Amino acid sequence: MSAVQTLGLSVAIPGADVLRLRHLLVDFNGTLAQDGQLIAGVAERLVALSRVLEVDVLTGDTYGTVAQALSGLPVRHTVVRTGADKTACARSLLDAGVAAIGNGRNDVDMLRAATLGVAVIGPECSHALTLTAAQLVAPGILAALDLFLQPQRLIAGLRP
Repeated sequence: MSAVQTLGLSVAIPGADVLRLRHLLVDFNGTLAQDGQLIAGVAERLVALSRVLEVDVLTGDTYGTVAQALSGLPVRHTVVRTGADKTACARSLLDAGVAAIGNGRNDVDMLRAATLGVAVIGPECSHALTLTAAQLVAPGILAALDLFLQPQRLIAGLRP
């Protein structure tokens, strides 16, 4: 059974501990965006997710477009220099529960550090280590974001 709460998501995984999340960290380029532009359907999902989780976008901002692409959306964004910066952010949020979504080499340790790591296979590909660092692998960003909007999908993928 799962329940969406005002400040977070709580999902009872049969045979495992309850998954409690308050934060979602998401990579931008290759994950939310292709060639620096948001992938169709992402903006609407970020709006819906912001009602459940605190959403932060972490990016090296390769194309210099993150501020414009996320303008008007209820998410925060931070330009980071390295994957270590992403990992430090994930570790700082562990007590509250943090999920992380990414596709690149600089997302590997962030996915490992998070309460729940989700790798995305997107149009800009994924690094092989990212796939093995995550607990779940999604075929695209829309499926990854929908995991948190349809928590029964988390149960299906995480149950032992």
